[in-house]
Amino acid sequence: MHAMQYEITFPADYDMGIIHRRIATKGHLLDHHPGLGLKAYLVRERGLDGSPVNQYAPFYLWRTAEGMNSFLWGPGFRALSGDFGRPTVRHWIGAGLHRGPAADGPTADSPAAGAPVAATRLTARLPEGVDPAEAVERALAELPDHPDLHTAAVAVDPARWEVLRIALWRTAAPEDVPGARYRVHHLSSPELDRLPAGRHW
Repeated sequence: MHAMQYEITFPADYDMGIIHRRIATKGHLLDHHPGLGLKAYLVRERGLDGSPVNQYAPFYLWRTAEGMNSFLWGPGFRALSGDFGRPTVRHWIGAGLHRGPAADGPTADSPAAGAPVAATRLTARLPEGVDPAEAVERALAELPDHPDLHTAAVAVDPARWEVLRIALWRTAAPEDVPGARYRVHHLSSPELDRLPAGRHW
């Protein structure tokens, strides 16, 4: 599993309706993309959920490197770069995945379960002398266990020795969960069920 994210930050007075409409019209294009576990179309808006910026920051979990490469070298990313400039793409190696109760969709016992509407993301640098394996184990143990959790993942950037924790939520993220907050405007998850849960790095 590979985690990937890029962030496009806009001026404070930018009309974020442009981004909302872009997602509404183009979000479905990756709903069946081979090798894609999920793409969460994440948005931050200045003044909402404590965000200081306007930002489009989609997050991806790729099941295969081939799927990730076909996106980065394909027409979708080319069109995005043409419209907003080519963004810096962050990449992490997947270390663990947890599917929450909301990932299964609506059921008789949980009729409100479904697509996520919010996300939290926390990154932390590992100090010198910290065992990366132990840090990953701690991060996996700290993944939230909550009825509104859709999906949570841990990933590592070994160039920066940075650990990433991201969680998608069916409702507003719990206040006690740390990290930057986003709204999820669409979720493409063609191969989420094929991503192995638990530790797999």
